[in-house]
Amino acid sequence: MKKVVIIGHFAKKQNFLDGQTIKTIIFTEELERFFGKDNVERINTFCWKKNPFKLFLKSILAVLNCKNVLFFTDQGGIKVFPWLLTISNIFGKCKIHYVVIGGWLPEFMKKHGILRFFTKKLDYIYVETSTMKKSLDEQGFGNVYIVPNCKELDILERQELVYNECEPFRLCTFSRVMREKGIEDAAKAVTKINEKYGKIIYTLDIYGQVDPEQTEWFEELKKNFPEYIQYKGCAPFDKSVEILKNYFALLFPTYYESEGFAGTLLDAFASGLPVIASNWKYNSEIVKEGTTGTLYNLEEDDGLFEKLNYLYKNTDVREKMRINCLQEAEKYTPKNVISRIISKIN
Repeated sequence: MKKVVIIGHFAKKQNFLDGQTIKTIIFTEELERFFGKDNVERINTFCWKKNPFKLFLKSILAVLNCKNVLFFTDQGGIKVFPWLLTISNIFGKCKIHYVVIGGWLPEFMKKHGILRFFTKKLDYIYVETSTMKKSLDEQGFGNVYIVPNCKELDILERQELVYNECEPFRLCTFSRVMREKGIEDAAKAVTKINEKYGKIIYTLDIYGQVDPEQTEWFEELKKNFPEYIQYKGCAPFDKSVEILKNYFALLFPTYYESEGFAGTLLDAFASGLPVIASNWKYNSEIVKEGTTGTLYNLEEDDGLFEKLNYLYKNTDVREKMRINCLQEAEKYTPKNVISRIISKIN
């Protein structure tokens, strides 16, 4: 009998760089290190629609034949797994753990009473922020625990910090490339501040996988990029710190509806890179104002522009942020974070 079965989107042979796949793999590998690979089984939901009955059967057998089932899912899987696993576990021999990806679950549960009923029956629900937990607690959930996002990163030592002393200062975005991640807003703000000073104060490099449904939008956007804004493609999963350490700040102007604890913020912290982020969803819980970065309100037309201007004029503030980022990164190593789940597996 396996100690742990993990149901999630692995697709490791494919070039998937989305938060769901990355988080599933990180958590799984840490559990395999702790319990041993022989005690951990993977069930891959990649392309499950081609043979849904096979996935359902594997999931049911997992509940019947192991001690703990962990499932990682987005808004598609939540419509299936809570009731499927709960009904399969009618005699209560297996512990069912739900690792939430993103920040959408509280609002979703308000609108789906039947799913809310089955989700409350799960043994453990792990959310990424205290705000999510509070919202679910208010809906009558008593099985919610905070397990923030994490990454296995080579956190820089203080002496390894790269200080940017000369203009132009290098900025970057490091997320999926889509309109809702604020990519266009970042480009506009950088263009505006350079025009204000009549010289190139900042450059902007855009990293990330382009959303397949928004390639046409991005191709049109790129046509209007000045020379100091460039698309750099997809960064290797294990090279984020090596790349980001050479930048001045990371821009995260997201207004993505399902945003949770974005992994790109961990990449920035480990690189000693201050973050300029929108005050959207849970960003204020993760980016500490004036300590690891700064936040602006999306309602302010020039919010991002003003923050860029502020950091440009305040050298002492941004350099202190670099050191603080390294200290913050230590909280989010897989070993420290996933121990919260391991303590509930027996």
